[in-house]
Amino acid sequence: MKKIVVLTGAGMSVESGLKTFRDADGLWEEYPVQKVATHEGWLNDPTLVTNFYNMLRKKCWGVKPNEGHKLVAELEKHYNVTVVTQNVDNLHEQAGSSKVIHLHGELMKVCSSNDPDDPRYQQLLTPDNCEVTPGTKAGDGSLLRPFIVFFGEAVPMISAAAEEAQEADIFIIIGTSLNVYPAAGLIHYVRPGVPVYLIDPNPISAGSNVTQIQKGASEGMKELMKTLVP
Repeated sequence: MKKIVVLTGAGMSVESGLKTFRDADGLWEEYPVQKVATHEGWLNDPTLVTNFYNMLRKKCWGVKPNEGHKLVAELEKHYNVTVVTQNVDNLHEQAGSSKVIHLHGELMKVCSSNDPDDPRYQQLLTPDNCEVTPGTKAGDGSLLRPFIVFFGEAVPMISAAAEEAQEADIFIIIGTSLNVYPAAGLIHYVRPGVPVYLIDPNPISAGSNVTQIQKGASEGMKELMKTLVP
């Protein structure tokens, strides 16, 4: 069975009603990135950061996967599929994708601030229990923090994602402008000659070996399915 690796960014979830962070209702104007999405911001004011992600989770509940997410999941009927996502929502999983690598963490999880990657102290939040009271401790006694890779922190899953990209027989990029590193560097791990498809409504110069479908996630995936699942 051929292997497809799908790299997705914020544009993947726009049709589900999640705006990209850059234009999310002026979110960053009210909460500057430096204060709520950096390691320094967490150290300076963990209460502000905790409350910010409590608010984001509330915005995310009730958001449903769009047609694009569902078509990515449907590819599993015909291919061995790995999704590598920069998104912190869990819409790929909701749509039925069984193998998802989250590069930037997961909004619905919290973890130890001493060691975010220790699975013993990671907790999955539920719709009934999605608020974390500031000051709550993880199992190791450190503050419970969002399971999010803050700006300036290492991206622990990037090497696993690079290994997947190296094994891809087909590589698909949806809704990311390829200027957020290290994710954008994944295209360089794809073997020469492997077809690369890029779905994005905006024109992106990604090299001569990339076929761009200049549409949104859902319409673009519908078009690509005609090629991939004849």
